[in-house]
Amino acid sequence: MKSKSLTCAAAVAATLLSLSGAAHAKGPICSNETLRGLYGFSAQGEILGIIGTDGAVHYAKSRLLLNDVAVVNFDANGNFTRNDAGNIGGLPKSGGAFNSVQFGTYNVNSDCTGTMTINYGTKASPAGVVLVVNIVISSDATLVIGEMTSETVPFAAAPPTVDGTCGNPCSEAVQISFEGKKVLAYGFR
Repeated sequence: MKSKSLTCAAAVAATLLSLSGAAHAKGPICSNETLRGLYGFSAQGEILGIIGTDGAVHYAKSRLLLNDVAVVNFDANGNFTRNDAGNIGGLPKSGGAFNSVQFGTYNVNSDCTGTMTINYGTKASPAGVVLVVNIVISSDATLVIGEMTSETVPFAAAPPTVDGTCGNPCSEAVQISFEGKKVLAYGFR
């Protein structure tokens, strides 16, 4: 009888242990596969000026507020295409039309942080505009928020500043935030 009780107690203990979180090793929460399919993004902020060859911010002669919307299609392998439209300083970018000639790469860390690098132009003919964005992804992958850490543009596209010059390509001083939401089709992701 005593051995039957011990066997039963051992079985209960083994069952409880197997059901506990400690018994199961958890893998990474996020990876590049976390981002798959279409996301609608919005961006708001300001292009402050240029980062001069001296490393200092040289402020633009006028405020250059930015508002932008985009659709980004992630392939779950670290690549994406992007189509955006927006205004800078009150004037439409790309003549007011959507610019679908954009591509990029992304890297998602296991803690759901990561980076996106957005390139304007095509891989064969890059336009020279490159944006780098730090991102955070929600645990259900329906929300991506980010902040731009750098923007480089060809020298000719740099905003006029009060003083200073930049190299070619030119690094712009930016303060821009992003928010992307998974595009749901009929309630499915």
